[in-house]
Amino acid sequence: MAALVRVVKNRAGVHQWIALCSGLIQTTLAQAQWGRMLHGTLQLLTVKDSPQPSEEKVGAFTKIIEAMGFTGPLKYNKWKIKIAALRMYTCCVEKTDYEEFFNKFQMPDTLNSWFLVAQLHVWMCLVRMKQEGRAGKYMCRYIVHSMWEDVEQRGKVMGIDSVALKESMRSMTENFYAAIFGYDEGILSDDHVLAAAIWRNLFNKHCDDPRQLEIMVEYVRKQVQHLDAMSGEDLLLSGEVTWRPLEETNAQSIVKPAFPTYNDEGL
Repeated sequence: MAALVRVVKNRAGVHQWIALCSGLIQTTLAQAQWGRMLHGTLQLLTVKDSPQPSEEKVGAFTKIIEAMGFTGPLKYNKWKIKIAALRMYTCCVEKTDYEEFFNKFQMPDTLNSWFLVAQLHVWMCLVRMKQEGRAGKYMCRYIVHSMWEDVEQRGKVMGIDSVALKESMRSMTENFYAAIFGYDEGILSDDHVLAAAIWRNLFNKHCDDPRQLEIMVEYVRKQVQHLDAMSGEDLLLSGEVTWRPLEETNAQSIVKPAFPTYNDEGL
């Protein structure tokens, strides 16, 4: 009889222990589920507040060949991207009113002044295309390549001596990458930093009128916003970009640009 009582008590203790463990498991599961929900909510809030471009996934083979300096398979045909890069650079040259810049800011009408305005627009295109993953970065390389070929050709047409042209292009190359660094820092910072970058790189430290710096800071900000409103796929396949006027009465208004047209071949 005593043994039976002990068995009953043991069974009751086991049942109580099982019930207690079940409660702990349910509590733990509920906490884990709540933690996952909270983590997901925080992720959504973080993505909403500060959007980040999704990282493009590449295979091991692609990583190896790109580590060797080659470009792996891209989302779009490389030849189409090269053509789009040339078109985008052409838009920087042909759709920009250089004479307006020269007159507005009292810049001399020289190859160097032209280059300073051109590199600013090329930089804004690079900023936009770097958001398009590996294909965009590949396109950036050929935008810059097209720019240097154009600069060299313009120098030859102007009759600049080959030795002087070589030295000038070397100086332009150094100034270009310094300007890229300064403009990148400016666009990610406040208007004071951007104005300083423009003063150094566009005006060559020869600007005493704060209104001119204000105009250019406003110009860069609205152009970058304008380019961001364009479809990345259209830019990769067509390379067509437009530029807003140098001065506007309502620079804050952004009108969504019309999408360019291209055929099935991306041309």
